[in-house]
Amino acid sequence: MAIILDGWPASEGIASGPVFHLEWGLPIVPHITISEDLVQQEIERFHEARLWATQRLQELKVRTAERLGLVEARIFDPQIMMLEDAEVVEGTVRYVRENRLSAERAFEWRMLELRDLWSRTSHPMVLDRLNDLEDLVVRVLHHLLGHHDPTDLAGIDEPVIVVAADLTPSLTVHLDPTSVAGIATDQGTRTSHWAILARSLEIPAVVGLGDITKRSKEGQSSIIDGRIGRVVLDPGPSELESFASRQHRLTSWESEINTIASLESVTKDGQYVELRANLDMPDEANQARKHGAEGVGLFRTEFLVVGRGTMPGEEEQYSAYKGVAEAFPSGAVFIRTFDLGGDKFPMFLHMPQEENPFLGWRAIRVLLDEPELFRTQLRALLRATAHGDVRMMLPLVNNVEEVIQVRGLLDEEAKRLADEGIPYNAGYKLGVMIETPAAALDAAELARYCDFFSIGTNDLVQYTLAVDRTSTRLAKLYNPFHPAVVRQLHQVARASHAAGIEVSVCGEMASDPLAAFLLLGLDITVLSMSWPSLPEIKKMVREVRIEDARHAAQKALAADTSRDVTECLVSGIGNSIDLTAFAGRWSLSGPR
Repeated sequence: MAIILDGWPASEGIASGPVFHLEWGLPIVPHITISEDLVQQEIERFHEARLWATQRLQELKVRTAERLGLVEARIFDPQIMMLEDAEVVEGTVRYVRENRLSAERAFEWRMLELRDLWSRTSHPMVLDRLNDLEDLVVRVLHHLLGHHDPTDLAGIDEPVIVVAADLTPSLTVHLDPTSVAGIATDQGTRTSHWAILARSLEIPAVVGLGDITKRSKEGQSSIIDGRIGRVVLDPGPSELESFASRQHRLTSWESEINTIASLESVTKDGQYVELRANLDMPDEANQARKHGAEGVGLFRTEFLVVGRGTMPGEEEQYSAYKGVAEAFPSGAVFIRTFDLGGDKFPMFLHMPQEENPFLGWRAIRVLLDEPELFRTQLRALLRATAHGDVRMMLPLVNNVEEVIQVRGLLDEEAKRLADEGIPYNAGYKLGVMIETPAAALDAAELARYCDFFSIGTNDLVQYTLAVDRTSTRLAKLYNPFHPAVVRQLHQVARASHAAGIEVSVCGEMASDPLAAFLLLGLDITVLSMSWPSLPEIKKMVREVRIEDARHAAQKALAADTSRDVTECLVSGIGNSIDLTAFAGRWSLSGPR
């Protein structure tokens, strides 16, 4: 009987293959004490291992830059910095001197001490830092013990689904997409450094599966769907048929990408629907354009800061923003200012340890409290407006005072640029992401101060339903078809239309066919999604009528339950499309 495991999508794609358990854990380190005359020798041995690891990581960084790009290569910077960190180096040396421990034992003790210190929070980005630390510990300890490097995966020579408790950047960069069909892990987040690399390598990945390492067996048949975050072990005839159908459809779409990309995104009764792409990295712009994106609805800028020890300069940011703007010379590019805190923070900012980081110091709150960081980004963004239709988007805004403050900062930086003779578009546009019930309820007032709205449905659903969207235990409660969510979407759409400003959706709802049908019915006709989803949604748009969507949405607004909402939508689509042919996260069966 098939075993279906649901986690979180980390890298798009669908694949099948036998399970390959990757066990790269910490080696057993013997407890060895040394005589006083060997202390200096052990300290030197530790420094030699540290320098060896630094060189090895630098080599990986160069290889990654050549293979994937400079942005992805920076993922190794946190580990390189850890090898120079006084907490790591001086702490290890102290254990050798004061406790007369061998180099490997002293290093292990110090790393366990730091791990215990950092583990006192459930903050996802702290967990990502622990992931980097574990990668480093495994590498250095194996070298000190004279073992073979466990990160060498040259032995994998067939298409397999790699299953592990978690992965690391240095492990992931070794993976060859021709032999590694997919990745499934117990732990991890979409923002994990290794998950970013997996997306760049275009290897499907699902994270947060909880116990797949225990529930799976070596060589076991498996299917992985990185689009919806699902893994199927021992798939039966129905699962295999569904997989084959989905795989065939994706393959045929891939071969027809150019044709689909060139088609108009228009409903059967003539409603134009603008489809844009969400980008995590600048290099994704080319793929997005190839898949039919008409612009960028959400360019996440956190790649510039997360995991770094120094603040990115104005020129580096300007170059990144300019590059994406130039990739879409005739389309709008919405660039979100740094959304830090919650599940993302840079090493150069001392983020507070909070019981509820998603309700704490994050997003616009951080930026307004860190003017040096924010002003530098605003200047870079203003300069980028000279190279295309670049629009600035503020995350997690709750009230008009925050928008007014930002406009004041923008006015000041724009004046400085003008005084310096640096070009920018004086008609720049500023808008906000609607991500909380407070913003949705106050949409009419916010609209007076904004040039556009972009609804971030991931957070809006999370905050409306008080459900942590990263919790696999609560996945069944995270439902964008909840009547309260539907009514807030309607309220925001009405407020934006009344004010004459654009409203779009850039959350996961835009990439789900049934949810996208609802959004069209609410007269939200600008949708932004991850680029692999664009052909699927365009095909859906071209096969439905906007009037059917509006009629179904009106019924959904009066529905009492989530199930009633979905039934209204399924009934509204009718025979226009076969929803079973799509792979949305919530379509038909609710959250997966």
